[in-house]
Amino acid sequence: FISSVCVCVCVCVCSRSCWVCFATDEDDRTAEWVRPCRCRGSTKWVHQACLQRWVDEKQRGNSTARVACPQCNAEYLIVFPKLGPVVYVLDLADRLISKAGPFAAAGIMVGSIYWTAVTYGAVTVMQVVGHKEGLDVMERADPLFLLIGLPTIPVMLILGKMIRWEDYVLRLWRKYSNKLQILNSIFPGIGCPVPRIPAEASPLADHVSATRILCGALVFPTIATIVGKLMFSSVNSNLQRTILGGIAFVAIKGAFKVYFKQQQYLRQAHRKILNFPEQEEA
Repeated sequence: FISSVCVCVCVCVCSRSCWVCFATDEDDRTAEWVRPCRCRGSTKWVHQACLQRWVDEKQRGNSTARVACPQCNAEYLIVFPKLGPVVYVLDLADRLISKAGPFAAAGIMVGSIYWTAVTYGAVTVMQVVGHKEGLDVMERADPLFLLIGLPTIPVMLILGKMIRWEDYVLRLWRKYSNKLQILNSIFPGIGCPVPRIPAEASPLADHVSATRILCGALVFPTIATIVGKLMFSSVNSNLQRTILGGIAFVAIKGAFKVYFKQQQYLRQAHRKILNFPEQEEA
C-alpha cells in the first residue's frame, strides 16, 4: 500500500501540464516540452509547438521582435538555425532596406514638395511678369538664385496669408469708431455700444483655417492678375498691373471681412437667452 501511494505521488509530482493547451504527458507522450522562463509550478512547462504559436501571435510577422513571459516577464531565448551565405546576404539587405525605407520615403516627399514649390514659383513669375518676360528673367538669372528663390515664393505667400491684419484693424475700429461718426453712416452698427463683450473664438480653433490659408495663398497670384486686368487695364506693365490688382483685392476683401466680423460680433453681443417654456399641467 505504501509503495502504491509513493508511485501515485511521484506520478502527480512529475506530470507536466502545458499552460497554453492544458494537456499533460498522458495526453500526448510524443510532444516536445520546454521550460522557457523562471516560472514555477503549473506554469513551468509548455509544449514547444504551443509556445511557438503563442510567440507567432505576439510577434505578428516580425521575427525579430522580443517576446517575454506574461507571468514572470522573463524574455524568451529564441535561437534560429544558421543561415547560408546567400540567405545571410539577402537577410542583411532586407534589414537595411527596412531601416532605410522611412528615411528614403521622407527624402522623396521633401524632394517632391521642393520641386513642386520650384515649379509653382516659376509659373507665378511668368504669370505676374508675363510669359515671355518671365522666361527672359529666369534665363538671365543665376541658376543657384532660381533654385533658392523660386521655392520661397509659395512660402512667402503662405506666411503673408497668415498675417491677420484685419483683426488689428477691427480692434482699432472698435476702439475709436465712436469718435468718428462718419464710420457709422458708412457701416451701420459699427460704432454702436454693446451691452456685453462676447468671447471670440481663437483663430487656431477653426479647423478649416489651415486649408483656407494654403488655398488662398496659392491662388492669390492668379486672383491678383485677374483683378489687375479688370480694374487697371490702362496700365501697360504686367508687373505693375498685377501688384495694383493684388493690393485692390486685399483691400476690398479686408473691408468686407472686417464688416462681416463686426456684424457677427454685434449679433453675439446682443443675443438673449429666453425663459424655459412652462408646460401646462394635464
